[in-house]
Amino acid sequence: MKWLKRILIGLAALLVIAVALPFFITLDDYIPWIEKEAAARLKEPVSIKSIRFTALPLPHVTVSGITVGTTDDISLGKVRVTPDLFSLLQSTKVIKSIEIDSLLLTRRAIDKIPAWAKPDGAGPSQVRVVSIRLDNALVRLDKANFGPFDVRVNIDGKGEPQDALITTQDGKLRAFIKPDKSGYLVDASAKSWTLPVGPAFVFDELIIKGVATLNDANLSEISARLYGGTAQGKAAISWQKGMQFKGNLEVNQVEMQKIASLLSAKTRISGKLTAKPVLSASVASADRLMNALRLETPFTVHNGVIHGVDIQQAATSLIKRGASGGETRFDQLSGHLVMAHGSYRFTQLQIASGALAADGNVSISPKQELAGRLNARVKAMGTSAIVPLNVAGTVDAPLLYPTAGTVAGAAVGTAILGPGLGTSVGAKAGDWVEGLFGKKEEKKPGK
Repeated sequence: MKWLKRILIGLAALLVIAVALPFFITLDDYIPWIEKEAAARLKEPVSIKSIRFTALPLPHVTVSGITVGTTDDISLGKVRVTPDLFSLLQSTKVIKSIEIDSLLLTRRAIDKIPAWAKPDGAGPSQVRVVSIRLDNALVRLDKANFGPFDVRVNIDGKGEPQDALITTQDGKLRAFIKPDKSGYLVDASAKSWTLPVGPAFVFDELIIKGVATLNDANLSEISARLYGGTAQGKAAISWQKGMQFKGNLEVNQVEMQKIASLLSAKTRISGKLTAKPVLSASVASADRLMNALRLETPFTVHNGVIHGVDIQQAATSLIKRGASGGETRFDQLSGHLVMAHGSYRFTQLQIASGALAADGNVSISPKQELAGRLNARVKAMGTSAIVPLNVAGTVDAPLLYPTAGTVAGAAVGTAILGPGLGTSVGAKAGDWVEGLFGKKEEKKPGK
């Protein structure tokens, strides 16, 4: 039995050596050559901290501390490459798996990926990868992050991607991508997920289906549940030359209060929204997309409140310095909205609420400043009058004040017929006089 004991001791010693030896074997001498070759291919500086070979449990190489770009546009904590040892003697080398841990992509890197993905003209690859695994990946945009998320990519025997699965680590988003003819089928779903760019909309449920290529994506089905309502539509995105975006949605019964506060923190309006927005943008790079986004839509809001201003009070008090504060309850608010470059233009506004009716146009500047005109129909002493009101102030502190003609007419009417009926009739007359002179002023030059 002594010989068996000696053999076991010898095998144990060999096992210890096999485990320990990789810690003393370094491939760092190859780093300068690898950095040079990678930099030539990517046309960006590449840096590597260390390369290690490990024999157990399967022979593999671990590359640590990889960065690409002058500002570390891409960084990878570790890349573990496990080859098929028997294939090293063949013309086509097989990599069983590539495992990437802690991948970080910045906006700069995303803009450069299409150029990096172009074929280099060197002929068919002599290396075939069976699977790719990414853990703890993060996309860092200018003002937001996407991730951390994990990716699993399966590759067929010809070296082409068979499918890819992307899942966020919190389990809220899942996207499955599969090749189809000349493109890739995209099937994504999300629950309780917050949009990472632009307004932080929270989707109770989101489903996106479509087809993507290396140059564009056609999302034929977009379906969402959010804020008590639904949204359905489609979109097309192209990034071959700059970035172009087009899309349209049908929004039904979405609560306005949170939507408005996300578009502007100081906007205060409630009610159920129905709209058909058409969105578009054309920019040189992805980071400018949200600033260049244009939205145009008719809209209707039912059973809501405009906080911060009382239209009826402003129309009946006729205070020269203007009125602010209070609220305006409405049965229906409708109109047409154009949003572009941070400004909002509301036209064809119609407000209906019991004894109050109003119409007009209002603009909100990128600085949240208000400007426009509302014509409020009010009733007093059995008669009614249309009172024009100028809109001023800011979204946080809106201000309504009557036009000069309305105030003058109301003062004359009050003096002749007394307060109440005289004020109302005078305001109506002032409105008529101002409108008459206003029409003369609107004649085109040279007429």
